[in-house]
Amino acid sequence: MSGASYRVGIGFDAHAFEPGRPLILGGVELPSERGLAGHSDADVLVHALMDAILGALREGDIGRLFPDDDPAYAGASSVGLLEQVASLMHDRGFELADADCVLALERPKIAPYRDAMRERIARALGVEPERIGVKATTTEGLGFVGRQEGAAAYAVVLLERTQP
Repeated sequence: MSGASYRVGIGFDAHAFEPGRPLILGGVELPSERGLAGHSDADVLVHALMDAILGALREGDIGRLFPDDDPAYAGASSVGLLEQVASLMHDRGFELADADCVLALERPKIAPYRDAMRERIARALGVEPERIGVKATTTEGLGFVGRQEGAAAYAVVLLERTQP
């Protein structure tokens, strides 16, 4: 299977809201009175995407590469970490063919920021924004997302082998 031309990966992440932190999603700061709690900037969208890429590479998850008990990653930019994952992906002989991501949160609305997120993620991965899908959904008031206690994100990627 190591010679396969394509690999698929799926990722998921969730973080609780915390007052006084910036809300960073897809590498873009959104206006909000609360951000997401975490060791890094807690960008759930980028975390899910990194996990999807690492899964497709069979490299485990982001906790393996960027442990949350390592002070080096305290307050880290998730997009900066995504750039490191992109470097690993290229070193392993793969390129991102396509990614589709879903944010689950009640507010703020994502539509005004979607293109900026797609562009920021694409730049970090060295691909065209057309390869990055970002959409959002609510949970119709159900669960921790519906109670506005936090946000979650899902991502699926298709990697294409570029080197033998």
